[in-house]
Amino acid sequence: MALDDTAGAGALTAASEFDAVVIGAGPVGLFAVFELGLVDIKTCVIDILDRPGGQCTELYPEKPIYDIPALPTVTGQELTDRLLEQIKPFGATFVFGERVDEVKRREDGGFYLKTDAGREITAKVVVIAAGGGSFTPKRPPLEGIEAYEGTSVFYSVRRMEDFRDKDMLIVGGGDSALDWTLSLAPIAKSLTLLHRRDEFRGAPHSVEKMRELVAEGKVRLIIGQVTKLHGEGGNLEEVTVKTAAGEERVTTNAMLPFFGLTMKLGPVANWGLNLHENLIHVDTEKFETNETGIFAIGDINWYPGKLKLILSGFHEAALMAQQAHKYVHPDKKLLFQYTTSSTSLQKKLGVK
Repeated sequence: MALDDTAGAGALTAASEFDAVVIGAGPVGLFAVFELGLVDIKTCVIDILDRPGGQCTELYPEKPIYDIPALPTVTGQELTDRLLEQIKPFGATFVFGERVDEVKRREDGGFYLKTDAGREITAKVVVIAAGGGSFTPKRPPLEGIEAYEGTSVFYSVRRMEDFRDKDMLIVGGGDSALDWTLSLAPIAKSLTLLHRRDEFRGAPHSVEKMRELVAEGKVRLIIGQVTKLHGEGGNLEEVTVKTAAGEERVTTNAMLPFFGLTMKLGPVANWGLNLHENLIHVDTEKFETNETGIFAIGDINWYPGKLKLILSGFHEAALMAQQAHKYVHPDKKLLFQYTTSSTSLQKKLGVK
């Protein structure tokens, strides 16, 4: 688990209450924070990944996007950074590295949510902006790896301190592998980065910093592949690595394989929502599901004529927020205003 204050996050308490919970911190989920903030809705954003941006930053942070209005070209990371800057005035709370497993309706009409880490949150409305669903790490094709998962093999980092003084092995060549190599090297007893080739898909500055650590002897880089795990009782002791020079054993008691992600609908499928070919059916007036107060926006929803575009999700977020206001502030009439002319909206945005 990680709390992030990128957008002015506040600390969570044991019984955290919010007006809205947005499930998914991709571009559409982030823009939902903006639209909800304009209508005075306090938001918590929960994402199973360890950072905001969803697919844009996890799968293609440097891939250019050409169909965002007013931006001829923008990378996934740049778009995420701009959205985070835009929503700063609203002080949303972010929870990363956790998956929402339960959503139940409360007697007062609101919702109770519980994550896979046991976190409990209540909200008046729920907005599902989870893209194609939950990201599930790809498991390396290694015999018996299941026995080590959760004790010696981890697919994400929830607490860096858990890896202090460990002999660590990080496997992969993308941003996640490089970022955690740089972050964990200072606290690990030893750290080995293993990749099948001496070319990396991560950000160039991260590759450069990694190679500096290798040159300084603070990180060991091996070009090869893991072929076998060794240990007992779920406790990893060594792995066999195949390289161009042959096989060798590498000592490790904590392995982080970053082999990419697959998307599955996940626990959402059990929340009693009407589905259409594994997507959530919504109306096109409010983008509400068959459950009052639960909305679905972005790639995870379906309606006739649906286009899986980021800009479509932005439109859906705007209409969703108008309806959400009715549930969160039932005694307040919502006056439609333009940010260009409304002094009250400009005050919320900190515009002088």
